[in-house]
Amino acid sequence: MKRYILAFAVMVGLSLAVQAQKGPYLKFEKLVHDFGELLQDDKAVYEFKFTNTGDAPLIISLARSSCGCTVPSWPRQPILPGESSTIKVKYDSHRIGPINKQVVVESNSSTGTVYLKITGKISKRPSEVMPIQNFDDSGTPFAQ
Repeated sequence: MKRYILAFAVMVGLSLAVQAQKGPYLKFEKLVHDFGELLQDDKAVYEFKFTNTGDAPLIISLARSSCGCTVPSWPRQPILPGESSTIKVKYDSHRIGPINKQVVVESNSSTGTVYLKITGKISKRPSEVMPIQNFDDSGTPFAQ
């Protein structure tokens, strides 16, 4: 009897899992990207790759960031079943300190709202100093 109950439970679970893939389904390769340590004003751009693993076109209606220093861009055209695309996230690395920003992705996927995250640290770029040389009136360096 226990075997029949277990078999029934497994069948119900599998049927629910199959039904979850009906319609568009947004699946990201990863949800968090760590830039590591960057220097001030370094390029900080990452593309989050995703695939529509569902059986209907996926439409991303909005990708918005948690502040103005993070700018997402996303495909405006429908992503067909089995196709992949990216959401590009650009961070303004002028501000020194830790990076901990979020991008909210809204779509018609059965996954609902998805949260992407970027992390890292921006360090001050070392200033370049010209070596000081002693010059006499003729413009030639003094012998040292």
